[in-house]
Amino acid sequence: MASNEIQFDCERREDYGDGLEVVPCIDGIPFTDLIDTFETGAGMQPAGDAYGGIFPRLSRLGPVEDYFHGRSADVLGMTVLLGCQCGEQGCWPLMARIAVTGEFVIWDSFEQPYRPERDYTAFGPFQFDRKQYGDAVQALSAKIRSDDA
Repeated sequence: MASNEIQFDCERREDYGDGLEVVPCIDGIPFTDLIDTFETGAGMQPAGDAYGGIFPRLSRLGPVEDYFHGRSADVLGMTVLLGCQCGEQGCWPLMARIAVTGEFVIWDSFEQPYRPERDYTAFGPFQFDRKQYGDAVQALSAKIRSDDA
């Protein structure tokens, strides 16, 4: 399996208390677009424009290095990667398992907890080179720290 490349786009959102919205981008495509395309193509309803990024300041994620390496996962081992387009992380989350190996970071086992009947087995997995992934998470952490300063 070839590796994907990740980056985290950040945008200041005045409509959310001037908070920073974080949207993962995989191979240059916003993750919100990837999931919208998948859900729409799979005939899921509702679908399209349902997801938004996450807001570190509002969500109190803790250290993003822990969060995006799955060390802040819930009791079932799942991490919220996207929140609702309304800005509330818990309203309509897209969750996944984040697995870290010696060489890779893998996002798989996607789920929408409010629609457990949805089948995401054909979405992903996404596999990232661990060093490139770590560099992207560190860059995100620096952006968040400078935003909080």
